[in-house]
Formats: sequence, C-alpha cells, structure tokens
Amino acid sequence: MVIIGLGLIIIGGIAILSALFVSQPGTGGELLGFDVTTLESFFVGVGAGAAILWGFAILKWGTKRSLAHRKERKELSQLNAKLERVEAERRAEGDDHDGHGHDRV
Repeated sequence: MVIIGLGLIIIGGIAILSALFVSQPGTGGELLGFDVTTLESFFVGVGAGAAILWGFAILKWGTKRSLAHRKERKELSQLNAKLERVEAERRAEGDDHDGHGHDRV
C-alpha cells in the first residue's frame, strides 16, 4: 500500500509540474505532448490534486497497518519466548521428579 500511495503522489506531482512548466497559461496549449484546452488543463489539475491526496491517505493507512503488524509480531514473539521458557521449566521440573528415585508405573 505504501508503494501505491507513493506512486499516486509521484504521478500527481508530475502532472502538476508539467502543467506549470510546460503548458502556456490562458490558452491551454500542450501538456505532455497532448494538445489540451484550458478546461482540460483544469481537470488534469483537479485529477492530479485528487491523486496526491488519495496517495497521502493510502500512504498513511498503509504505514499504520504495517506498524500495527510489526507491533503484533513483536508481541507474539515475546509471548512465544515466555511460553518456551515456561515449558522448559516444566520439563526441567518433570526431569527432577523422575530423577529422585520415584518409580513411575
């Protein structure tokens, strides 16, 4: 999701920069090799702005999600380590009881 968000931001930024530096103000002109009217140029700007905002939203959501997964994995690994430690203690206690001369039937 982070990659998609960054991609949308980059595409929107390229569209805005090309509209600012390549097209001729007031006449529409040419945008990335295409002849566009002023209205079409406006819609390209609106689309680019929407892509940038959508990209930021996706980037934020993806980052939160990946951080939550990382935190959950860390907690699970800590719980797994505790469980292994407790099981090792139980096995050690079981070996101690068997080694004291008690016969099991």
